[in-house]
Parts: sequence; structure tokens; C-alpha cells
Amino acid sequence: MEGLQGLNELRQSGKMHWSEHEQAWAAEPRDVVAALAHEGFAEYKLAVTRSRRDRPPTGGVWQGLNLQTGVVASAIWVQRTPDAGSIIFIDIDGELIDGVTDNVVRLANGRRTGAEPVEARRQGKEEFRGDGNAGTGVPDI
Repeated sequence: MEGLQGLNELRQSGKMHWSEHEQAWAAEPRDVVAALAHEGFAEYKLAVTRSRRDRPPTGGVWQGLNLQTGVVASAIWVQRTPDAGSIIFIDIDGELIDGVTDNVVRLANGRRTGAEPVEARRQGKEEFRGDGNAGTGVPDI
């Protein structure tokens, strides 16, 4: 997996920042999903929650799979209040991505996200087979 330049660009442009209080990212879910899709993660799961059908989403989850490496990216978001932005938890292959002070998005264990891909542990195991409609388009969230 190559570095997550899209997430780093969001952070450097001020569209995404780490909230120490929330221990999560503050950003627009659409921006984060677009950055992950641009990094090669093909959507295979999207679910949004609403309090009523006529209301905007109050939260959701997006998951994407990098078909070349087998790495899974997840973004889970919650809309705090109508006037506040969403908080987002980002996970890459089971590792939480959290905020650090050097303006580089890293995995929570200190590894840079540009580290070598996790060994292909999915070999010989169940393979992901999508419905053929999964793509890198940004969902209407």
C-alpha cells in the first residue's frame, strides 16, 4: 500500500483535523471517502443511519478494499449536532489512523501508512468477490 497522500492533503488544507477531545478526525465524510477511493480502495460497503427518512444522515460506515493488496479501509462517522461537523474514525487493515503533530497521517502504532503492505494473508483463504458494481465513486453521503 502506498502512502495515503489524499488524507495528508485533506489535513494540510485544513479540511481534516485531529480532535484530541473526541479522539477522532473532524472532517466531511464525503472528503475522507473520496481520498480513500483515490488511494485505490474500491467501495464494498456503505451504510448510513437516519433518525427518519426525511432527515439527513446522523452517521454511517464506509469500507473499501484494495484489490491489489487485500488491505481494507474503513471510515465510521457520527454527526455530533446539526451545526457541528462530523467526527470520523479511520482504520486501515485493522490499524486506527490517529493524529500526530508532524502533519503526516500515520497508523496509531506509529507506522507510516506508506509502510510495506501486510503480507498477503488472504492467499489460500476466502477471496473477496464483489457484485461487480463496486467502484471508487464517492457515494451520496
